Amino acid sequence: MAAVESLVFDHMEGLPGLSHAVFTRRGGVSPPPREGLNVGLGCGDAPEHVIENRRRMLEHLDISRAVFLSQVHGGDIHIIRRGQVNSDELWNPETGVTKTPVKADGVITDEPGLGIVIQVADCQAVILYDPVCHVVANVHSGWRGSVADILGRCVGQMIEEFGCRPETIQAGIAPSLGPCCAEFVNFRQELPQAFWPYKSSGSPRFDFWTISKDQLLGKGLKKEHIETMGLCTVCHPDLFFSYRREKNTGRFAAVAVLENA
Repeated sequence: MAAVESLVFDHMEGLPGLSHAVFTRRGGVSPPPREGLNVGLGCGDAPEHVIENRRRMLEHLDISRAVFLSQVHGGDIHIIRRGQVNSDELWNPETGVTKTPVKADGVITDEPGLGIVIQVADCQAVILYDPVCHVVANVHSGWRGSVADILGRCVGQMIEEFGCRPETIQAGIAPSLGPCCAEFVNFRQELPQAFWPYKSSGSPRFDFWTISKDQLLGKGLKKEHIETMGLCTVCHPDLFFSYRREKNTGRFAAVAVLENA
């Protein structure tokens, strides 16, 4: 059985109190066209494959409780406070079912041992961690999320709800659609004019990595606390699922979990 493979953010790996991973498509049981570690239940894969893949992924980080959001390309952030975890919102590894899936595109928690999962196949998964307040967030940001400034909204809620300070928050932007492949031929209708300076000269390709970085900087994060893995999902079919490249494909995940303080 092939082992699952994952990546970590260099600047987060040594931070106390946090475990995290960005999983590649390698090491799972799903057959083509979602070959490998597909963790998405809604993309045509057999449920038993997805359940096994999710178990392997969570086992890799020694996680027994996890939240898989019902991601809707919106701007809502779900908050889970310490000691207030709703078991109906947790994914059940025995049944493969979440009784009450949370419709949101980001989650913030200070609950130790709770894995928070974002699933992607070109969109950005962005992990935010405050090692001082011991608070972690995971955010799904596609182009619609970028337009809604979901990253800025999440940082704002970390500050308002948990007393975090932006200068101590660390951010990691996972592999996603790169500036080489983020083509938006209808950008005049889809993207605000504030994004147009991020367009490549001579083509309708946009640098959403820099857009996200600038949105985080605009909320007060330090430049040295923001890491972009810089891997385009379209350009690395051996490592990542890509909806833009394949359409009929799986989902890989970024996962973060607070260690017991």
